Amino acid sequence: MQSKRVMESIVSQFDIPGRYVEHAAIRSGLINQTNLVTMQTDDGQTQSYIFQRINTNVFREPYHVMENIIRVTEHIKKHMIETDGSYSRRVLSFATTKDGTPYYESEQDGFWRAYEFVDNSTAYNLAPSADHFFEAGRCFGEFQLYLTDYDATTLFETIPNFHHTVKRVEALRQAIEENRADRLKDVQHEVDFLLSRADEAGIIVDALESGEIPYRVTHNDTKINNVLFDNTTDKALCVIDLDTVMPGSSLYDFGDAIRSGACDTAEDEPNLSKVEMDLNKYRLFTKGFIKGTHSLLTHREIELLPIGAKMMTYEVAVRFLTDYLNGDVYFHTEYSGQNLLRTRTQMKLVADMESKMDEMKRIALEYADMYAKRFADMPSFR
Repeated sequence: MQSKRVMESIVSQFDIPGRYVEHAAIRSGLINQTNLVTMQTDDGQTQSYIFQRINTNVFREPYHVMENIIRVTEHIKKHMIETDGSYSRRVLSFATTKDGTPYYESEQDGFWRAYEFVDNSTAYNLAPSADHFFEAGRCFGEFQLYLTDYDATTLFETIPNFHHTVKRVEALRQAIEENRADRLKDVQHEVDFLLSRADEAGIIVDALESGEIPYRVTHNDTKINNVLFDNTTDKALCVIDLDTVMPGSSLYDFGDAIRSGACDTAEDEPNLSKVEMDLNKYRLFTKGFIKGTHSLLTHREIELLPIGAKMMTYEVAVRFLTDYLNGDVYFHTEYSGQNLLRTRTQMKLVADMESKMDEMKRIALEYADMYAKRFADMPSFR
């Protein structure tokens, strides 16, 4: 954590009213370094800001990250003003430095950004109720709705091939061949399970490249803790953590949310009998997501939503096993074998989704039909 002197110096680079009072570290994030900074104006009012030091080992082009974020948030603000007259608390608002840039960088301090703290809001690691999961789906759906007329191909790819499942499988094959950590002999079942499904790895990538489904502006990290909820109403307010916003598929955002949110166990749960996808949570998120998109999604995207859930889960299993075979060099681990347990939970989820796929498809089509009728006469941004 930065000292008071260092943090005050960083804050002074930004064009923010008032004087620095204090700051506190926020430990929940795994990538960037985050601080809550309190400012006080001359009339005694306080305002809080989030200051983040971007991890440039993960995001090698932080300028591209920030350019994507500013473009996307300003576009959302424009539509919110047009439709509702205000964007207050519903989209992140970034501060600029005294030089007019949305970031501050120095060799000594690193790469920093700042945005207004959304008062009276909470981000949850697990949905406190079924309604919260529905609200998360609606919020992520609306995020895509507000950006439907934004040309996704003009955004930078901040992490190249992030959801290119075919390349993830290629990396697994390489890890198997190299066997750097001499662990292959212990994971033959996991290898067989994942490689037996390798022919499916290109479903989403191929559909995008062929034009079967459209490229959209996607969040690409749709865990529920990237949604802020109003403490008074429990309604979802806005999407946060926009570092991975880039061109992609709606199936990525839907799928990763189901993978991470529709199962109540930890990613490294050793008792696999506890690991399953909750169909009720799937139903609620699907309802919220389709409602939020206002019939934006094409028929083919709707058909593939359940496949998106399976493929994002499969992809993460592939990544965990790849890292395990390589010696745990990418994902942070707290004990030996954690990446292997993570692999197994994701495999169990894949198998569970396969057993429930027909019902998952039926649910997606049910809500697509319901909201298509409900929104038939409503204007859209298309």
